[in-house]
Amino acid sequence: MTQPHVERVAAWIARQGLAGASETTLLDGFCAECAAAGLPLSRAMLIIDTLHPIYEGRVFRWRNDGVAEEPMVEYGRTDTGQAAADWQSSIFYRMLSAGEEECRLRIAAEDAHPWKHLAELKTAGHTDYIAFVHRFSGESAIGEMDCLYSYWVTRDPEGFGEEGLAALRALLPALALAVKCASLARIAATLVEVYLGRDAGRLVLSGRIARGVTETIQAVLWFSDLHNFTTLADAAEPGEIIPLLNDYADAAISAVHAAGGDVMKLIGDGVLAIFKAEDPAEACRCALSAEADLRFRVAALNARRVAEGLPVTTVTLGLHIGPVSYGNIGSDDRLDFTVVGPAVNEVSRISSMCRSVDRGILVSSDFQAATPAPERNDLVSVGRYALRGVGRAQELFTIDPERL
Repeated sequence: MTQPHVERVAAWIARQGLAGASETTLLDGFCAECAAAGLPLSRAMLIIDTLHPIYEGRVFRWRNDGVAEEPMVEYGRTDTGQAAADWQSSIFYRMLSAGEEECRLRIAAEDAHPWKHLAELKTAGHTDYIAFVHRFSGESAIGEMDCLYSYWVTRDPEGFGEEGLAALRALLPALALAVKCASLARIAATLVEVYLGRDAGRLVLSGRIARGVTETIQAVLWFSDLHNFTTLADAAEPGEIIPLLNDYADAAISAVHAAGGDVMKLIGDGVLAIFKAEDPAEACRCALSAEADLRFRVAALNARRVAEGLPVTTVTLGLHIGPVSYGNIGSDDRLDFTVVGPAVNEVSRISSMCRSVDRGILVSSDFQAATPAPERNDLVSVGRYALRGVGRAQELFTIDPERL
C-alpha cells in the first residue's frame, strides 16, 4: 500500500465513523478497502469490551474465503472458570501482561505454535499474523472497555511486508477510534434501556431530556409487588434477599416485555409498568396476557426455588387504565423519565388491596370496562372499596378463579 492508498483508506474510516457505521460495517469495509489498495488480508478479528449486564464484550470477525461464520459474537464474563483460563492463555492476555502493543508471528516460518488457533491458521494456508492492542486512556474507559484488541492475517507467501505493516500501524488507530465510537453508541442505548425502559430510553436518546417536557398519554398501568415481602425479608438470611428480589423481578419484567409493555420503575419489591396502544382494548389485552405469563413464570420459579431449599412467595398485581403525564421530572441535574398522575396512585392502591380481598390480581372498573370480549367475561366483581388517598370508592374486579 502506497501513501496515497493509506490516505484514501483513512478518509474512508473517517467518513464511516462520522456516519455512525456499526462495528461490523467498519471491519468489513476496512478489509475490503485494504484489499483493493493491495494489502492482502485473509482474516481479521476485533475484540472490544462493553458495559452490559450480561455480556462482557463483543468479537467481530471477517474472512475472505467464503466460509460462513457469525460476524459478531457476544461473550460473557472471563474472570472465572474455563473462560478465565482461555483468556489467560491468549495472545492478548500475554501482550497486556507484558505491556506490549504489537505482536507479529510469521506463521509459515515457525514449526510449533504455543496457541492452537495459530496452528489452525497455518494448516489453512495463512502465512503471517500480527496482533495489536490499542489502549484508551483511563479517563476515556467505560467500565472494562479500556482498549481494542485486533489481529490481522494474510495468505501472501511473502507475508505482510514492511509496507503492509506500516499501513496497518498507520490506519488502525483511526479504525480503533471509529469502532470505539460505535461501541459507545451501543453502550448508551443499552444503558438507557436497562435503567429507563425501552420506550423511555428511545425517547431520551432522541433528545427528550429537558426538564418538564412531558406528554399526556392514555395507558394501562401495572403495579405488582411481592406478597408478604417484609415478613419474608425479616426471616430470610441476609444474602438471600437480593437473589430473591432478582428472581421475582425478572419474572415480572420478562412478562411485561414479552407482552409489549414498558417497565417504568422498580420500587423496592414493586414493579411499575405501562402498556400503550392506540386502542385501549388492545393495551388491556396485552396487560392480561402479561399477567397470565407472569403466573406461569412464578410457578416455574417457585418450583425451582423449593427444589433448591430457598424461600418462595407470590406476586400480587393491580391493573388500571387512565391518563398520565409521561416524561422528564426532577431537577436540572437529576431527572427521572417516568409517569405521574392520579392514575398512578390509584393502581398502587389497587395492588395493595389484593391482600385485603385475598386475590392475586385486582383491576379497576375502568380497566374492566375497556377490556374487550372475551377477556372481559373472565373478570368478576369483588365489590366496592375505598382506596387510601383516592377520593371515590371503586368497584374492583379479579379474574374468575375458575378461569385460572
